[in-house]
Amino acid sequence: MTVHSGYLDRACGALVGMAIGDALGMPTQTLSRAEIVRQYGQISDYIPPFPDHPVSHGLKAAQITDDTEQALLLAERLIADSGEIDETLWAKDLLDWEADVRTRGLRDLLGPSSKVAIEAILAGVPADETGRNGTTNGAAMRIAPVGIAARPEPISHFVDRIEMTSRMTHNTGEAIAAGSAVAMVISCGIDGMNFDACIASALSAAREGQSRGFSVGNPDMAACIERALDLASSGLSEQVLAEQIGTSVASHESVALAFAVVQLADYDPWEAALIAANIGDDTDTIGAIAGAMAGACIGYSGIDTKAIGPVLEANNLPIEDIAHELLILRAGHADNATVGAA
Repeated sequence: MTVHSGYLDRACGALVGMAIGDALGMPTQTLSRAEIVRQYGQISDYIPPFPDHPVSHGLKAAQITDDTEQALLLAERLIADSGEIDETLWAKDLLDWEADVRTRGLRDLLGPSSKVAIEAILAGVPADETGRNGTTNGAAMRIAPVGIAARPEPISHFVDRIEMTSRMTHNTGEAIAAGSAVAMVISCGIDGMNFDACIASALSAAREGQSRGFSVGNPDMAACIERALDLASSGLSEQVLAEQIGTSVASHESVALAFAVVQLADYDPWEAALIAANIGDDTDTIGAIAGAMAGACIGYSGIDTKAIGPVLEANNLPIEDIAHELLILRAGHADNATVGAA
């Protein structure tokens, strides 16, 4: 199958944008804004974490974290399962990934929602029950491959794909809505839309996602995103914006803030990553989500090569191969078709 070059450019942009945001935010993750300033001053480029960092210890400048690694792991599972998800194998993938992280002497392990859910599914708990309390941003942080592999319409079918990949660990209205909104921006970006043009569909996807899973967590993720975008347009400083929206692992804070960060950055993935890296708390995840959305809307060719080079050099990232395979899934495996051909 031939993949249309414009679609491949956008898909690669989403994946590398995610990696850029993740890597730039790696040394500041979990730190308050004040601690970031004390340890590093202002983040303006890739740097290593300070010695004995509570999470990023052992990583080098421009290396990615769990955000990108788990997203690429999900991409590999989607590709292996022809666009579906074998949840038992997915659970084992994540546990194997965590074991590898421990072997490498790193500390960036599975998040609380994922860890509890994976242990439950392997103990025999049904997959539609294991993620009933997962409201954190773990689903949204790794959702980019689904946005690449799934077409945006019809929205109900699109959100089915988000729910399928999220429910094992994050089967709540808040988390599925957050993941649906992020993935929809990426999917619309793959279709050639700019960030602003994606928002209406993203909010519709969030509302559809809110009706899925268990009614746990924030009841209106779409409203949180709308508020964040409104605040970003109001001229508030990044610090005040972060204080008003929140920077924690809760989806209604960090995912909503990622939308605001893209807008503040004038839709540039590198600028979005810089804002996220300095904003405090869950900096790598905010950066990864913002970078993926911005990257999908601007494309790989629109990202400064100075931002891309260090990340590709510091990590083994088969970006183009994975993007190509995900786009084949998007095309529905039609023989001799061209994805996105005019």
